[in-house]
Amino acid sequence: MFALYVAMASIAMMFAGLTSAYIVRRGQPNWRSYELPHIFWFSTVVIVLSSVTVHLALRALKARRIPVFRAFVVLSLVLGLCFGLLQYIGFSELYHAPKPVRLDGNPSESFLFIIWGLHLAHIAGGIVALLVVWLRSFRKNVKEYSATGMSIAANYWHFVDLLWLYLFIFFLVNQ
Repeated sequence: MFALYVAMASIAMMFAGLTSAYIVRRGQPNWRSYELPHIFWFSTVVIVLSSVTVHLALRALKARRIPVFRAFVVLSLVLGLCFGLLQYIGFSELYHAPKPVRLDGNPSESFLFIIWGLHLAHIAGGIVALLVVWLRSFRKNVKEYSATGMSIAANYWHFVDLLWLYLFIFFLVNQ
């Protein structure tokens, strides 16, 4: 768990640095504003729901209700994948807008893609962690289920959820 906290602290510092650079760079004369697609609101609801289902999965595992645990982990995985899909749709809308937002465009656009791309990479890491925990729940030679792996995955998932909320609010305020 300590290693997870160290990793989360370094990830938080990375995003704090990137969003600070965004604010500093925004003062330059060639900065371009854009409007976030409404689908990002839906993706926010989806990731918050996935955080709830991860919490319910951990509670079910601690109560030794393995079928319920598996169901909530699968639901969390599906919601995590839906979040990624909704993000893809939102960025496609930005990319194909009348004034397109591109990675190789204005620095404001590059910041947006880099910060959100890094966040999606961390979401992918959380999906892999949940998948590993879920697959391990099917082992036949388990005498006692330990909730440690799921606790680590759940804490990480809640962290990336909070990170998304921070980024979403940041970009709403600074668009």
